[in-house]
Amino acid sequence: MTNFLPTLRALVRTYQAFDNFSERHIKSLGLTTGQFDVIATLGNTQGMTCGEIGEKTLMVKGTLTGVLDRLEAKGMIVRVENPKDKRSTLIKLTDVGEKTFQNTFQPHLEYLSQVFDKLSAKELQEIESQLQKLYQLF
Repeated sequence: MTNFLPTLRALVRTYQAFDNFSERHIKSLGLTTGQFDVIATLGNTQGMTCGEIGEKTLMVKGTLTGVLDRLEAKGMIVRVENPKDKRSTLIKLTDVGEKTFQNTFQPHLEYLSQVFDKLSAKELQEIESQLQKLYQLF
């Protein structure tokens, strides 16, 4: 059995460092990480079901419901009947939500680019490839 613990530790530490770095900026934009994830996911779409949002944001149902409730209370999203499937609800950004998307998504990408721009295109591709390989193994 190979000793994978150093790799596992490096992976977790890297994710935690990324999460802390990203969260600081998202909070400065007036959102939680979950709220930002939902707004970023819904941006430039005609809406999505809760299942689709959960799949794209990797949020579990209970967490997602709370985030959606808070975004709805802030007037950023609306729940409407899904015209394609009356049994499900479609989540859409309101005008306020769309404006929030426009004011936060690109600035956050630019904030993250401070770090990612320090890597070459080849390095980014290699990291992505290795992470994809690890993902597939799981």
